[in-house]
Amino acid sequence: MTRRHIHYEAAFEDYLRSRGIAYVPVDEQKKVIFSGARIKSFDFLVYRPEVKWLVDVKGRKFPYDTTANRRTWENWVTCDDLNGLEQWEATFGEGFCAMFVFAYWLTGKPDTRLTCHIHPFRDESYAFMCISLADYKAHAKRRSPKWETLTVPTADFRRLAKPIQEL
Repeated sequence: MTRRHIHYEAAFEDYLRSRGIAYVPVDEQKKVIFSGARIKSFDFLVYRPEVKWLVDVKGRKFPYDTTANRRTWENWVTCDDLNGLEQWEATFGEGFCAMFVFAYWLTGKPDTRLTCHIHPFRDESYAFMCISLADYKAHAKRRSPKWETLTVPTADFRRLAKPIQEL
């Protein structure tokens, strides 16, 4: 079952439902074990005519303000996120594409919008930027060894990630 209390995932599910896109939310409470090891679950199986998506939703604020500065295009993931999606894609096989969907909660002024494709949800605005696991993995750099996180440099991410409406 989707964690509907996480507004980023709820907004993405609302987007899929509102567009009539077939999907199955993954029950994250049921942990899957492969060869004795737990694998991180993905969030949605999305059915598209040409390929099925294994989607891991990553919620981020846009822009993200800290006391030191304002950051945009936050796209970090954990090593577990990446490894889990990689294992799921291999398990499902041909015809399935693992993707990260960055659900950006748009909190800035209109001129800071990252795309013209805006999805209103619960009096807030969201944009959904998609990047395939293959593209993410090919361009990822270590963000934090301590937290085991990766990120794609902003210029690469802006070039590679696409609004979900364009896929």
